[in-house]
Amino acid sequence: MLFDNAQQRPSKNLINTPFLAWSLKSTAVALMFGLTLIGCGKTDDSSAKMGGSMPAMPVGVIELKATSVPISAEVVAQTEGAKEVEIRPRVGGILLKKLFEEGSPVKAGQAMFLIDPVPYQIALSNAKAQLAQQEARVVQTQREATRLDGLLASQSISKREADNASSDHSMARAGLAQYDAGVREAQLNLSYTTVTSPLSGIAGRFEFSEGALVNANTSLLTKVSQISPIWVRFSLSDSELATLGGHVSPTNVKDVTLVLADGTTYDKKGQLNFAASGIDPQLGTQQLRATFENKDKLLLPGQFVRIRVATGTREGVFLLPQTAILTNDQGKFVFVAEKDKDGQTVAAMRPIIEGGWQGEDWVVLSGLKAGELVIADNLIKVRPGAAVNPHPLGSAPAAMPTANSPAKKG
Repeated sequence: MLFDNAQQRPSKNLINTPFLAWSLKSTAVALMFGLTLIGCGKTDDSSAKMGGSMPAMPVGVIELKATSVPISAEVVAQTEGAKEVEIRPRVGGILLKKLFEEGSPVKAGQAMFLIDPVPYQIALSNAKAQLAQQEARVVQTQREATRLDGLLASQSISKREADNASSDHSMARAGLAQYDAGVREAQLNLSYTTVTSPLSGIAGRFEFSEGALVNANTSLLTKVSQISPIWVRFSLSDSELATLGGHVSPTNVKDVTLVLADGTTYDKKGQLNFAASGIDPQLGTQQLRATFENKDKLLLPGQFVRIRVATGTREGVFLLPQTAILTNDQGKFVFVAEKDKDGQTVAAMRPIIEGGWQGEDWVVLSGLKAGELVIADNLIKVRPGAAVNPHPLGSAPAAMPTANSPAKKG
C-alpha cells in the first residue's frame, strides 16, 4: 500500500479507487452470509429441541358393545277422564246451595246442588190431593155399581142403568191410576231438586253462583271426571307406524309407557284399549288410546305427557350418547379411534344410520362394529387423520411419552 511520506497514511487517491470499493462490498456480503448461517444453525437447533410434530390430542372414547332395544315410538299425548259427565239439573228453579268443593273428589250418589224445593213440594201436595179425591170417586162408583147390580137382579132397573154404573166405576179406577202417576212424578221432581253425582270422580268448576235461575236439562252446573283409571289419547303418523312394523292394535303392542312432563317415567304400565281401524285422512294418523291405573291421582285430565309404544325388540344395535354423534350434509356420523398403517392412533369418520332414541341415548342401527372405540368428547378439535390419545370416557387421559422423557429404570 502507498503512504504519504509526511503523514504516513493512505493516499487519498488510493481510497477513492474502484478496487477499494469492491473490497468493502465483498466484506459486507461475507459478514451477512456468516450471520445468516449462525441464525439458521440456532433455528434448527431450537426445532430439534422442541420436537418435529404436535402431540396426540387426548379424547374420551366408548368401547362399543352390542345390545338389544325395544322397537318403539314416542309421541305427545293428552290425558282424559275414563268417564266424564256433565252435571245438569233435571228440574228448573233457583239454585239455593252448592254442596261440594270444586276440584275435590266426589262419590257416586253424593249431593252436589240444592234447587229450591218449595214449588215441587206444593206440586206434590196438589197431586196427592187429586189422588185422594179420585180414590173417593172410585169408592163411590164401586158402591153405586154394587147397588144397581142388586136392583137389576130384582128387575127393578134396566140393564142399561146397571151397565152405566159399571162403566163409571171403571173410568174412576182409570183416573185413579192417572192421579197416582201424577203423585209419583211430583215426588220424582221433588227428588231432582237435590242434584247428585252419577259417578265417583273429581268435581270440576262451578259454572253458576248460588241464587241463579237454572233451566231443566240445559244449564251446565259442573263436570265430574273419573280419573282412576285414566285414559291417554295419542296418535301415530305413517312413519312412526312403519317404525313399529305397521298398523298398531292391542294384540301386537307389547308395552305402553307414560313419560311425565319432567322426564320421569310413570311407575305403572298401560294397556291399549282403543285403536282406530284406519288412518284419519285429514291428519294422516292412526288414533289410539291407552288406560293407566291412577289410584294416587298423580295424573289429572288435560295433562300433556308422552307415550312410548313398543311392539318388540331389536337385536345387535349400539347405544351412544348425544355428544358422540355429529351431523353433516350427508347425514349422521361419528369419529372412531383406530390404528393407521404406521401404527399410530388416529381419528377416522364413520357414517351411521340411527334408529331414534332410547332414553337419553341414540340407537345406532348400522355403520359400526363391536369393539370399536367411538370418540365422545373433545370433538370440536377432532379432524379425520389427526393423532389422538384415547382414554375411557370419564377418566383422566394417560400421559404421552416424549423424546426427552427419562427412561424408566428396571
